Amino acid sequence: MFRLIRLLCSLAVCFCTVGLGAQPVAVPFSERPAIENILLEERLEVLLPRLMREQGIDLWLVIAREYNDDPVFLSLVPKPRFTARRTTMLLFHDRGPDAGVERLTISRYPLGTLYEAAWEGGDLSAQWQRLAEVVAARQPEKIAVNVSATWPVADGLSHGLYQQLATALGDDLSQRIVSSESLVVRWLETRTPGEVEVWQRAVAIARATIAEAFSDRVITPGVTTLGEVGWFIRERFEAEGLAPWFHPDVNRQWREADYGDTPFLGIGEADQIIRRGDVLHTDVGLCYMGLCTDTQEMAYVLKLGEASAPEGLSNAMAIGNRWQDVLTGEFRTGKSGNEILASAQQKLAALGIDHAIYTHPLGVFGHAPGPTIGMWDNQGPTPGRGDWPLNPMTGYAIEGSVTVAIPEWGGKPAQMKLEQSAVFDGQEVRYLAGRQTRLHLIR
Repeated sequence: MFRLIRLLCSLAVCFCTVGLGAQPVAVPFSERPAIENILLEERLEVLLPRLMREQGIDLWLVIAREYNDDPVFLSLVPKPRFTARRTTMLLFHDRGPDAGVERLTISRYPLGTLYEAAWEGGDLSAQWQRLAEVVAARQPEKIAVNVSATWPVADGLSHGLYQQLATALGDDLSQRIVSSESLVVRWLETRTPGEVEVWQRAVAIARATIAEAFSDRVITPGVTTLGEVGWFIRERFEAEGLAPWFHPDVNRQWREADYGDTPFLGIGEADQIIRRGDVLHTDVGLCYMGLCTDTQEMAYVLKLGEASAPEGLSNAMAIGNRWQDVLTGEFRTGKSGNEILASAQQKLAALGIDHAIYTHPLGVFGHAPGPTIGMWDNQGPTPGRGDWPLNPMTGYAIEGSVTVAIPEWGGKPAQMKLEQSAVFDGQEVRYLAGRQTRLHLIR
């Protein structure tokens, strides 16, 4: 616990400087594994027992093979680690509230102090036999494995491994196999306070990078292309040792544009030159110390003689913020993603706000498990993933758009496409590093 407190204190210093306007920076590569492992230890010691009991699972198996990892595997093992080695078996056994969750590895290579090795080596047949012995000795009521028809991240046990497991366990124990999908979703969606502190830094870096990209330090109207702005963002992330989970998208809107038949206004060909009077949009995602961000912000390229954006565009941004407030105001513990979507849509329609909602969970993955709240190509209920309930200490990309007629454009529409990373703490939605309320201005 002392190590965690010391970590949070050091990160708090960083965010005090960020709040004062300093450029947020990433922790050096060499320091990241220690931080990630402190956070992982807390998750394994405190969070996992609570979630296993919540889901009524007394034994959970995660089995992965080199080059065919289970999606949940890296979230469970200490760093630095990039993949499973040979066949790697993790076993979690809940021994009760007093004894806690036992963590074993039945694998050829050790996993440090967070796991107890339960196998002394041998061939693959001996490894499966040892796993069966360990499971049989604990006589679990349920043996949860990662198979799921709904959640890709909970479907990591390959068909071949499943067959070998069932054979090794035998008829009696294999009858106790159940899906771990609910446990996997809860494990991947839930954040600890320490993780939120780390996450804030990642989001602050993303937003600061966008602010620099959408400035005259990077953009020269009439010269700079959309693709050059996208690569500036990408290369800045690479220089900081941050992994983008998609290439940055940059696109432009302008008064005379013809966008064709598309739900999204904007043209994003890489060789398009940025012009004065353009409204710019970018979509950026990075991953840092095991947590991903997703951010969309807007800019305006001032025309000669202009000192600010046209009032209609500034008003459109304010309407976008109003859309965010209405949506996040519907977040309540226990409500499903589909219920949040429907209630927000009803209120936004009453306000006359032309909008689309495509908000998604965020965390270990950019498109993470949890309650889907609309999709860009489906503004109705999403079966399965949209039915998942909202839980405290879970993260979201508050994503969507509003379409507003701009008087200065002769009533033609512009779209504010907004997305900010946030955490629902059980009471309210809190943006991890603020949100955009004014257009970035490019002179």
